Amino acid sequence: MWLTHGSLKMTAHDVIRPHGGSLINRITQKNYEGTHSISVSDDLANDVENIADGIFSPLEGFLLEADFTSVVKKGRLANDLAWTIPIVLDVDGDTANKLRGGGDVTLINSGKFAVLHVEETYKFDKKTTAQAIYGTTDANHPGVAKTFSMNDYLVGGKIDYIKRPGEDSIRKYRLTPLQTRKMFSDAGWKSIVAFQTRNPPHVAHEMLQKTSLTTHDGVFVNPLIGKKKSGDFVDEVILESYLTMIDNYYPKNRCVLATLHTEMRYAGPKEAIHHAIMRQNYGCTHIIIGRDHAGVGKYYSPFAAQEIFSDYGDLDISPIFFPAFYYCKKCLAFTNERACPHPPEFHEQISGTKLRSMIEGGQAPSEFILRPEVSKIIMSHKKPFVE
Repeated sequence: MWLTHGSLKMTAHDVIRPHGGSLINRITQKNYEGTHSISVSDDLANDVENIADGIFSPLEGFLLEADFTSVVKKGRLANDLAWTIPIVLDVDGDTANKLRGGGDVTLINSGKFAVLHVEETYKFDKKTTAQAIYGTTDANHPGVAKTFSMNDYLVGGKIDYIKRPGEDSIRKYRLTPLQTRKMFSDAGWKSIVAFQTRNPPHVAHEMLQKTSLTTHDGVFVNPLIGKKKSGDFVDEVILESYLTMIDNYYPKNRCVLATLHTEMRYAGPKEAIHHAIMRQNYGCTHIIIGRDHAGVGKYYSPFAAQEIFSDYGDLDISPIFFPAFYYCKKCLAFTNERACPHPPEFHEQISGTKLRSMIEGGQAPSEFILRPEVSKIIMSHKKPFVE
């Protein structure tokens, strides 16, 4: 679907405005040819497409230095609009010198797919950036490790998106904000709760979503598809598990599933804000933020991703904070620490590490942890985890 170039203003059926006020559209039919070309990774190519479709509104391209510096220092763009994760293109010194005068650069990923209109190149401090975004400079943190591996220079400028990749078994579930907003409008939904995930659905996750459905019109399940750390579930398992779960256990016409194609940064609280902004652009009015959202290891306190929202009261999307759900054998119900008085020995819950150990050992988790249909999908997959 090719759209008119520019930005799209709100229409009467939109429930919530996009971040920054209008939905960015950087898709074009013009056949640009850059003076230079740069090959980019699959994940960076996905993010260029996310810019083009308005998922990253209000960004129209890679950050200029003033915006990058402000994001690192304040978690906001230079105009003070909330933005916490730098979206950047890194290059080596020789390439930066070639691009210093500006001009158009062809972006390559299995062929030409976009053009970057270079406005500036600039150097950045990796340690300062890592500390600001991830709260640590420990190279064992996957986001920090990636930052340290980047080239020394960044290129800023608007992009134009020319050609999408071919559709495959996962990409066919990718939806744009224009598509999701129309779906929500056609369904008559006024309150839409987003759920970010990088895992197959635990029953506890199902309970979070269904609890939200009791007071809202619909839930938008938006699994992240892209680069993840070793030990995380592979994309195919995540998607197939959710499709099966929704088909068997969700009320009809109350749930929309779409894949979000971007890499996981593991930035904890900063990434929680980023996740909220993207879902606001999709048209969601609320987002579930649970315990240790977007966390990794012990780098963030359990509820840091909830606490950061007190600094971002200017977001239009509203967070819904939940403690961790579990099955209580005494209550005979799925519950949480705010509603259940019983000690941990009655709680049926599991860590990601223990779940992986059980699956690798051929032991199916309890039905109070994973639905049998989900367990079957995971257990039957030859390589369910990222290596």
